Formats: sequence, structure tokens, C-alpha cells
Amino acid sequence: MKKLLAVVLCLVLALSCTAVAFADEISISWWGGDSRHEATQAAIAAFEAAEGITVKTHYAAWSGWEETMSSSFVAGNAEDVDMVNWNWLFSFVDENGESYFYDLYELGDIIDLSQWSESMLAACTVNGKLLALPNALTGRIFYWNKTTFDQAGIEFPTTYAGLLEAGATFKEKLGDDYYPLALGAYDKMILMVYMLESKYGKAWVEDGALNYTVEEIADGISLIQGLEDAHAIPTAATLAGDGADSLDKNDKWITGKYAGVWEWDTSASKCQNALAEGQEFVVGEELTDLGDYKGGFTKVAHAFAIAKTSQNVELAAKLINFMNNEEEGIRARKSEYGIPASAKGLALCTEEGLINATVAEANGKILAWCSFPLDPMFEDGALKNSGGVYEDVFEGLSYQDYSVDEAAQVLFDGVTAVLAK
Repeated sequence: MKKLLAVVLCLVLALSCTAVAFADEISISWWGGDSRHEATQAAIAAFEAAEGITVKTHYAAWSGWEETMSSSFVAGNAEDVDMVNWNWLFSFVDENGESYFYDLYELGDIIDLSQWSESMLAACTVNGKLLALPNALTGRIFYWNKTTFDQAGIEFPTTYAGLLEAGATFKEKLGDDYYPLALGAYDKMILMVYMLESKYGKAWVEDGALNYTVEEIADGISLIQGLEDAHAIPTAATLAGDGADSLDKNDKWITGKYAGVWEWDTSASKCQNALAEGQEFVVGEELTDLGDYKGGFTKVAHAFAIAKTSQNVELAAKLINFMNNEEEGIRARKSEYGIPASAKGLALCTEEGLINATVAEANGKILAWCSFPLDPMFEDGALKNSGGVYEDVFEGLSYQDYSVDEAAQVLFDGVTAVLAK
């Protein structure tokens, strides 16, 4: 009996030690470029020092990240705190339709939810549960490499016609390897919607249904194809031949041969920081000759959620609050996640000059221009991910596997099928 009691006591002590060790450790995942990685690591280091704990980190570039995280949630081994894309709040559910994310309303005594506006909280609330807290609001705008445009001897385009003319000038004056703009398949999709909304004055999706006919979509696709035909953007084959999985890693962007991007204001820093020394990065303007409306949408850029499988939601909540609402966390992250959505974060960053001037300029222009809503299914994996509908349509078009009309029909059918799920 004494031996049995001794064994039981040892087991209890071992389990207690394990519990203590577990309580002193938490994990977090996020994606981004090098500057965001550095800022987040600095915030985590400050949190570790303040709490006397260890934070395990998991991060990478965006390419393939959604698939990685989807698998983690399905397997039940996602990190405690997770940076999430807005559409994940609607699409990341288990076989019973239950969300993989913890209801943050239950942690309001730890996270100061009053620092987010009601509209921001509402955007991340699904079936009455607050599934994440926004880092920032974002939208797309053009950014240009002034150094390359100066070499070409022309101003930045502010119209679609001007962008076509820039393509011809780049080819004539700088050579076949130079383009005023570079776009991947998803970039083309967002730009096409921006163009269509500018012309027709209606949202891409309304009340859960595609709001454009096949003929109208063909109109937008022809505008994208027109850019390629005019040497304003490289072909899909050219981009594939560059051998880079993202534009900021592409040598042609780094050296100025690709002189423009159509990017989220929250992500543009990675492109700016990737440029070789001597290249000047500037914010562009919206295109004014597409129609009578201000096309484009804003959205919750990304947010932080807590996995429902977390064994320490209180400590996870403390980490989210620290990064968004406490001075050390705010100072470390600055505007690497965009203009802070937290009122405390925005106030401190503004007061101490921590907001990147380029990010602030771009965000101001975007919020003043974009006037259409974004449907959460726009970023559904079946549409957006590698091998999805957007890639099929725009790469098929570029490789001449589809005509404009065929590509429009494929896009119409693909989007309609996803919306019907």
C-alpha cells in the first residue's frame, strides 16, 4: 500500500509539474513579410518578459499559408493565438458547422473590447460570437517605383489609358523585361472587380448572389487582357519563369524591372522593404477613367483569434490585448499590420510617430475612395487558393487556353457554385 501511495503521489506531482509547465507556455501563428515578422517577434519578446512565460511562434509568407492553417484547425493542433483572414471566420468550421474559434465576448474581462468600434466588432461576429479582433481595415491601391518611371521619362498613370501607354513606353525605352505593373491571378481578380464596380456602380456580390452577368464579366476580363496585350503587365508565363513565390521575392521587382504593384496597404511594406538600394517607392492614385463610380472595397485586413482547442484561453487573451492595447505591444508592432484598429493603438502610434507614412497615405486614399462592400465568400479557398477558380481563369486566359468569353463563363460558374454552398 505504501508503494502504491508513493507511485500515486509521484504521478500527481508529475502531472502538477506538467500543468505548471503548460501554463507557462503559449503559441501563436501569423503570416507576412520580414518586417512584420520582426515587429511581431519584438512584441512577443516584450510579452514574455512581462508575463514570465514562453511563447512558441509559427510564421511564414502568405503563399500556401491558408492551406497550412486549415489543416491545423481540422487536426486540432492550431496555435493558441492565430492571425486569421477575415473570410476564415465564415468558412473555417467543423463537420457540424461549428467554428474553430473561441468566442472572445467571453474574455471581455481580459481584452478591452471597447477599443474597437461597434462596426469592427460586428464584422467579426458570426452567429452572435466574436470570433476575432481586427488588426486594421485595408483596401487595394497602386504603388509605383519612381526610380524606374523616371528612367522611362513618364509620370505615374492615373487612368487605365495612361497605364496602357506606360506599357508601350516601358517596352520602347527600357526593353522587353520592363513593365509598369505586375499582377498575379488574385491581383487581377481584385483589379477586375474594381474596374467593373467603377463602371457599373454595383457590388460584385449582393445578398449572397453574383451581381454581374457573363457579358459584364467579359467586359472586365477584357480590360485585364488589354493590360497584358499592351505590355503593361507581364504574362503568367513570364511570372512563372521568374521562379519567385511572391512579388517581394521576385528579382525583377527588387531591381525595378517591375515598376508597380496593386497591393493591400497593410502589406505594401514588404514590397517597399524588398527594393534594392536607390529605388524609390511611392503611393499612386486611383484610376479615374473607368466610369462614374468609385470602385473597390475595404475589409477587415486580418485579425487575431483564439483556437477553440486552446488549453489556456486566458493567457491567449492577454497576448492579444497586449499586442493591441498595451504600450509595449503597440510600440513593437507599430503599423506593420496596417493602421491600428484599436483606438489605443492608433492614438499611441499617431502620438509617437510610429505609423509608416506610406501606409498612412495609402490607407487615407483607400478609405476616401472605395465605396463597395466585400462578400466574405470572395476569398473562399475554392476561388482564391492555388489551383482555384481565379487562378484557373486568369492563367488560362494568359496562356490562351480560354478566350475572354470562355474565361468569363468559367468565372461566373465558379463564383456561383461557391456562393451556392
